[in-house]
Amino acid sequence: MSSLFFFSSRNPLSVAFRRFKICSFSSIVTYATEEEKSRFIHPSSVIHPNAILGDGVSVGPFCTIGPFAKLGRACQLYPGSHIFGNTELGDNCILMTGAVIGDDLPGHTVVGRNNVFGHHAVIGVKCQDMKYKFGNECFLEIGDNNEIREHVSIHRSSTPSDKTVIGDNNLIMGSCHIAHDCKVGNNNILANSTLLAGHVVVEDYAHTAGGIVVHQFCRIGSYAFIGGGSVVSQDVPKYIIVSGERAELRGLNLEGLRRRGFSAMEIKSLRAAYRKIFMPTDTSSGNIEDRLVQVTPYFQEQHKDLGLFPAVCSMVQSIRDSFAENRRGICKFRSWSGS
Repeated sequence: MSSLFFFSSRNPLSVAFRRFKICSFSSIVTYATEEEKSRFIHPSSVIHPNAILGDGVSVGPFCTIGPFAKLGRACQLYPGSHIFGNTELGDNCILMTGAVIGDDLPGHTVVGRNNVFGHHAVIGVKCQDMKYKFGNECFLEIGDNNEIREHVSIHRSSTPSDKTVIGDNNLIMGSCHIAHDCKVGNNNILANSTLLAGHVVVEDYAHTAGGIVVHQFCRIGSYAFIGGGSVVSQDVPKYIIVSGERAELRGLNLEGLRRRGFSAMEIKSLRAAYRKIFMPTDTSSGNIEDRLVQVTPYFQEQHKDLGLFPAVCSMVQSIRDSFAENRRGICKFRSWSGS
């Protein structure tokens, strides 16, 4: 009997041999878990066997995932994106092409859910603080629902006792830089090329225009707005607009307050308080500290119809806090000659 006849499709032995191969292959496939079936990993990518990948993870070509990485469900890595070091991603995170998250340093980078990292963003790497001691732990924590666009850089903390923190629901546009130990709250918009030096605090609902620079240890209050091209070297109080080559106070962020649902009466009270503090008509009103003290009796005596809303108290406290011993003071008012 020739070999051709043995493997002929009509030969009963050939049919049995094919059935044996199919059954054997089927028995091998059943060993794969449901999670493994739902993942896609391109064969050109390098995934360390100790990395933990959740259900539905998709890894495109030429990606790298290190041994200490943990990826939540349905994360997507576009071609050429990389995860290094002790890095944890929550569910539904997306790394666009060229994005890098984490570094092979002591400490960790922890990222929440539903975050998008744009093309060539560099997140959670060593800081640029000259005081950083190699081998020290350093940390970065990012919340949920942030959109971090192309070429953004966010660095880890400079000391083991601190951490860089990004909250929830922030839009950080292209080419922004957030340095070591910064604290960025929730619902902020940082426009293109916003540069935050070390230890800067951005509260909630703040908005920066493009190309602005913030000096280290400054604080940007909630609902504040910073005009394009500004250099901020002192604190920006809550609810206020600043702008300029050396940023100066320009009034209340009225449009931002309206968009965020502040009532007409709240805005009217804030305007009255702003004028009392920064635009005094009485030459005997004293310096800034004196005028801050006078705000409450000012409303009780002259603006009983408005009332001292919590927002007014919050703005006054924000200004007062900026004059604490370890703070930088507030940006100057453009026609303000007082202390």
